[in-house]
Amino acid sequence: MMLVALIARDKPDSLEIRKANRDAHLAYIEATGVVTQAGPLIVDGGMAGSLVILDVPDLAAAEAWAADDPYAKAGLFGSVELVEWKKVIG
Repeated sequence: MMLVALIARDKPDSLEIRKANRDAHLAYIEATGVVTQAGPLIVDGGMAGSLVILDVPDLAAAEAWAADDPYAKAGLFGSVELVEWKKVIG
């Protein structure tokens, strides 16, 4: 297993897309069971993206998870980066 940081930046003016798909996104996180930490990125007091830490077998599994995320399917993100991550503290 490996930890992967998913760093996604919302498209401009996409708060309504985020709100409309939030419940489906949270249900997906619960159903898949691979998210260890998650939360929105905040810029100037508003939500601007997501940081999700995945515990998956490999990068391909992280890519598949990211592609099936309801936020991604709804077109919320302007960019998504997947990077192997090593937990040191916490």
